[in-house]
Order: sequence, then C-alpha cells, then structure tokens
Amino acid sequence: MSASSRFLALTACCSLLALGSALAPSSADAAEVNVYSGRKDHLMKPLLDSFTAKTGIEVKLLSAKEEQLLERLVQEGADSPADVLITTDVARLRQAQDAGVLQATSSEALAKAIPAKYRDPQGYWYGLSARARVIFYAKDRVKPADLSTYEALADSKWKGKICVRSSSSVYNQSLLASIIAADGKDKASSWVKGIVGNMARAPQGGDRDQIQAVAAGECDIAIANTYYYAGMITSDKAEERDAAAKVALFWPNQNDRGAHVNVSGAGVTKAAKHSAEALKLIEFLASPEAQKIYAEGNGEFPVVESVPSSDLIKSWGTFKAESINVAAIGAQVPEAVKLFDKEGWR
Repeated sequence: MSASSRFLALTACCSLLALGSALAPSSADAAEVNVYSGRKDHLMKPLLDSFTAKTGIEVKLLSAKEEQLLERLVQEGADSPADVLITTDVARLRQAQDAGVLQATSSEALAKAIPAKYRDPQGYWYGLSARARVIFYAKDRVKPADLSTYEALADSKWKGKICVRSSSSVYNQSLLASIIAADGKDKASSWVKGIVGNMARAPQGGDRDQIQAVAAGECDIAIANTYYYAGMITSDKAEERDAAAKVALFWPNQNDRGAHVNVSGAGVTKAAKHSAEALKLIEFLASPEAQKIYAEGNGEFPVVESVPSSDLIKSWGTFKAESINVAAIGAQVPEAVKLFDKEGWR
C-alpha cells in the first residue's frame, strides 16, 4: 500500500471513529434510536428530523460508505450501538444479512405497506424506495424500435457501442443476478461475454458518466439507474442537464419479465438496544409522508403503491417491472460476481 493509500485508509478510519463517538451506547430506556446509514445526509436528515418531531424519539446518525458500515457492525458485534442499518441495493442488504448483523423482525404495518417482493420473507430487511436499472440511448443515433431486452444488448450489432460501469458496482451485480434468476447461469454467462465484446471503452466512472458518454458520442447505449438520470435532468450543472437532454430512457423486457428494479432498504441490527424504536423508525420510513420525500427528493420510486411517483418520473410513462422478489436476486449476487470474473468484465 502506498503512503497516500495508507493516509486515505487512516483518514476514513478516523472519520468513522469520530462519528461513532456520537453513537456511544446509552441507557436502553432512553427514547432514542441509533442509525448507521449509507445514504446521503441530504436525503435522510429531513426524514429523521420529521420522525423525531412526530414521535419524540431522538435519532443519532452515523453516515459512511456501506462497506465501512458493514465492517464496523461485524467488528463491534454485540457491543454495537447501532439499532438500524440503512443501505442501498439488495446486494448490500443481503451481505448484511449473511454477515449476521441483522435480526428478523415482524411488523403488521410494514407487511401491509410494502409489497412482498420488496422485503425479505423472513423480515431481516425492508425495501423503502425503488429504482430501475434500464437502458439509455442517444436520441440522434438509436431508434427505440431497435431496442428490446437486456439480453439483446449482447448482440453483435451493438459492438463498440455500449458504455457501462465496472463489475464491482453492486448495481451491475444485482442486474446480472436478476438475469441469472430469469435465464439461468449459462445464458447469463453468455450475456456477460457479449456485453464485454460490445463495450465502447473499458468500464469506468459511475452511472452519470455512462449517460454523459452517450451524450458525448463515445457510445450509443448505456446501462444506468433511473434516479441518476432524474438527478441529471434537475441538476444545477448545465453540462449534466445538456447531456440528459441528448439521451432517452428505454424500459427493457416489457414483453416478458419486465425491467430490473432494485431497492434501498433498512433492517434492525442484531445488536439493537432500542429494537422497538428501531422498528418504529422503519415503519415511519414506509409511511406516505416519508415515501413522498423519497419520490420528490431523490428521483426514486415509492415502494408503497398508494404513493404517487414524482411528476418527472411520471413523464417517463408506465412500465412493467420484474415480479421476482428482490431477495431472490440478492441470493444470486455471489454467482454474478463469479461470472463477471470468468468473462473478463472488470
């Protein structure tokens, strides 16, 4: 490890320790809940402040990268002050479940509010917002009629025309996991091989970078999450708005299983000292009030069906989503990682 790498690692560690001091264990009788969150503060703070105003339960928040939070929970074990883990993508929720840092819970309110396909069947975690991972195309170079499914992107006609981020992205891992669940391992492996052969450039950057590459003419097709596109459309950066204007969204697999949809979600930690308050917080995050904030504040889809999407998302039209439980997708993520490595998607 280089000196600069050691410095960055030390800085990240010290930052977590500093933040963690605010979450030191306190009396189990206190009306509070301690949250480890991998989501951005600008989204979570209004939600948590509203929860405190309504319930009187104080929320102590530690925000960091998901990998750091999971490692911290594992290391802290039963001594962890965390009551709730909030994170993005079913892959990360499943990792936390498999690591043994979450506990199964039961809630009539959550069972009623959240569709079964967006929560763990055993109650280890609950999806709180949804996003689709779809196809984006250059308006001036690609006709929508030429697009159909994720699988069709492996066709040689797209050779040198696809931009997509690294296989280390959990968003790509979950997408491939959904293809494994739908088509089987052998067909999924062939799909990975086809996409690698059709890449316009080596995987690099995040989802916004893929969309911007299409706008710049580096490629014709990108795979990205819908909320990044929404963020670009409403961005205060002119270059992001201009890029989004040159690109359009396509809903794949509308004649079969539907577009891949994933969730951000939350679970009660195994070490929770305030389990009742923790569950009450998750129930609040599934309330119509909180779901509207997810929809308006981050360009995501509410998981509660009675809560409408934002006007921007409505403008993209209705679409058919996968019906498979996202928990079944999470179970295939380890196999997806193996296929990426096997076929050279770096």
